[in-house]
Amino acid sequence: MTFRTEQEKFWTGAFGDAYMDRNQGEHIVTSNMALFARILRSAPDVGSIVEFGCNIGLNLQALHRINPNFELCGHEINGTAADKARALGIAEIVHGTIIDALPVGRTYDMAFTKGVLIHINPDELTRVYDNLHALSARYVMVCEYYNPAPVVVNYRGIEDRLFKRDFAGEIIERFGMRLVDYGFAYHRDNYFPQDDLTWFLLEK
Repeated sequence: MTFRTEQEKFWTGAFGDAYMDRNQGEHIVTSNMALFARILRSAPDVGSIVEFGCNIGLNLQALHRINPNFELCGHEINGTAADKARALGIAEIVHGTIIDALPVGRTYDMAFTKGVLIHINPDELTRVYDNLHALSARYVMVCEYYNPAPVVVNYRGIEDRLFKRDFAGEIIERFGMRLVDYGFAYHRDNYFPQDDLTWFLLEK
């Protein structure tokens, strides 16, 4: 696999493996179920979903528990994480980078990212936006760290690995999409904490 950016190499190596080890467990799946239940209330007709950056499949597990009939697909750059997600047996898993143009032989009712766009090299973001839009038949959902203007944040002592901006606003402007709903998930939530993420549901 050929990479365009240092960020891609970063997530396929030891740091990506360590992230996988840190972020797992039933409590995460349960919190994700609560989050996606909120989001899907505004998109009740969704039957197929593709995730960009699925890691070991925690979001896919949550979606499968919400509705076992969902047709799920995940794209993941880290080979070990992709294998673990595939082993769940609930989704088609594609091992590769979401910066490359993805095949568009089929589309999904919703294409989404959760905590992934923040780690994409800003110079390559439009490639990922194009893939999200191309693989979506109707909805695009992004759940990321929000900031009204682009900023770079030190990530666990490492520079140029976490970027905050208005991802949803850029997608709306690029494709003329409509904002359907949005919300915030707080790390101090008493029952279903998330990592201070803001989500946006967009429609073509």
